[in-house]
Amino acid sequence: MSTSVKSASPPPGIEDPPAAAARPTPRSGWRRALRRDWQLYSLAVLPLLFFLVFRYLPMIGSVIAFRRFEPGGSMFGEDWVGLRYVRMFLSDPTFWQVFRNTLWLGGLTLVFCFPIPLVLALLLNEVRRRSLKRFVQSVSYLPHFLSIVIVAGLTLQMLATDGPVNHALGWLGHDEIRFIQEPGWFRTIYVGSEIWQTAGWGTILYLAALTTIDEDLYEAARIDGANRWRQIWHVTLPGIRPTMITLLILNVGTFMAVGFEKVLLLYNPLTYPTADVISTYVYRAGVESNSFSYAAAIGLFEAVIGLVLITTANTLSRRTVGTSLW
Repeated sequence: MSTSVKSASPPPGIEDPPAAAARPTPRSGWRRALRRDWQLYSLAVLPLLFFLVFRYLPMIGSVIAFRRFEPGGSMFGEDWVGLRYVRMFLSDPTFWQVFRNTLWLGGLTLVFCFPIPLVLALLLNEVRRRSLKRFVQSVSYLPHFLSIVIVAGLTLQMLATDGPVNHALGWLGHDEIRFIQEPGWFRTIYVGSEIWQTAGWGTILYLAALTTIDEDLYEAARIDGANRWRQIWHVTLPGIRPTMITLLILNVGTFMAVGFEKVLLLYNPLTYPTADVISTYVYRAGVESNSFSYAAAIGLFEAVIGLVLITTANTLSRRTVGTSLW
């Protein structure tokens, strides 16, 4: 016995359902968004050109780290030398001294300069008198708008042998201290000036993040009997954790790039044992000694370490707290 199967047809008077509308391709969607918001996209042209001209195109010159470069010759070097310059700086005792100095200054800057803006922002958030809050904000923001030359000049004048700090020590019965000439004081001077210049400006992002926290969370914490410290620990800090993690990753990425300009303005040959860092060593080797290939190899080494640090910090942050840059 055979059974025939016929395709079901719609009842009379009912039309077939219309075909599904074709989904727009990502390419057409991107073009539509560009036509709609071209004014906003045009604002990104200058920043993109800046990064292209001053960040990405110079990367082509990194090839001279593996080629012998002579001033007046080819822009990309004369002869291929491979890892010759890498072996040179890895066997140079002076390089490892400046490498340790860079780690010290970078570590101290991260330990002290990262949490202080956070603490300052939390304290300002607790201030209820608006006039006092604005005054403290203005005073703490002001050093950021001073150039590094002015900051370094003020630091050198304040800590000079006949400067105000030594005068104050003399009034207290202490002998004068040669802050600028003694290597042991350089790290303290550098980190202290960095805190003074950047702490106030760093609070802006934290204060902006604090405004996004729902006030109902504080109300619920007060109902549960939490005091101000408990509210900060259980409500405020978790609320600004994404901002904290993002800034920490960025600071770790610049761990090796210790401020070249400030170090160059503050140090002198007497403080080289603790003040000389990779960036200033590269400047002296490349610009003053005309060893451009050697300096390029060191700079490339520093960049690779920075890339490894920021990638590692981003991965650890994503796996532990679920927040990352990418």
